[in-house]
Amino acid sequence: MAAKLKKGDKVVVLSGKDKGKEGEISSVTPSTGKAIVEGVNVSIRHVKQSQNAQGGRIPQAMPIQLSNLALIDSKGKATRVGFRVEEGKKVRFAKTTGETV
Repeated sequence: MAAKLKKGDKVVVLSGKDKGKEGEISSVTPSTGKAIVEGVNVSIRHVKQSQNAQGGRIPQAMPIQLSNLALIDSKGKATRVGFRVEEGKKVRFAKTTGETV
């Protein structure tokens, strides 16, 4: 199945503690159906000091379910993603505006 959301897409969170926040997808894991979005679903990781790195409390973005994310179209609104064939290639498009993503 083709991926509706990919790395580098601007998305908005639809539900959860970070509802309404926007960010860019930094990585996607299709097998678990989750993605990591910069600045969203951030937790504090306690890291022990080592010879090479400084220890402390480091904020880290945790994975969020793909179903809780929506692509942002050119007008800045959340939209669903569809597929169509243009010039022999399968492309993604925003359902609200009809523009190719």
